Amino acid sequence: MRWRVRFGYLVAVIFFLLATPTPGSILVGAIVAVCGLFIRAAASGHMRKDQQLAVTGLYARMRNPLYFGSAILAAGFVVAGASWWAAVLVIAYFAVFYPEVMRNEEADLRANFGALFDEYAARVPLFFPRLIGGGHAWAQPAGAEAHFSWEQYRRNHEYRALIGMLGGLLALGLRMWLRAKFGY
Repeated sequence: MRWRVRFGYLVAVIFFLLATPTPGSILVGAIVAVCGLFIRAAASGHMRKDQQLAVTGLYARMRNPLYFGSAILAAGFVVAGASWWAAVLVIAYFAVFYPEVMRNEEADLRANFGALFDEYAARVPLFFPRLIGGGHAWAQPAGAEAHFSWEQYRRNHEYRALIGMLGGLLALGLRMWLRAKFGY
């Protein structure tokens, strides 16, 4: 899975070259991407990696809200890029890497948290959130912090996703300008 990041850079470059953004596609894509960014941020404020099993906030509705948010964020870039080929590339990247990443992380969580993780996994969906049902899908264990923490958001360096999103949107704006100015 260490290849995920390396391939991600390659995918980003090819995506940039295939993209045919317009002002409208960038605007709509940015709105979708911000939704993904919000999901990631909301989850990050509840995650205390390697210290505590995250089961509160969005983690009470799905086991992988960061990856779900990343998928929404990527969907925003697919819309912003306005290219079917670029869309296929991004979807293929997610389909190849993320199921395995989630399996690996679940094995680590099972090793670290044992029966607590097994019970949690039996009640909470892997990827798509449980949207209906009274209250939370999971009752938090004693000692779990139930409220979002800005400090935890900062510790998890989630602000980097915002910086990356803004950089990506600027790159698509540049791509749009290059196409208009030079036909490139």
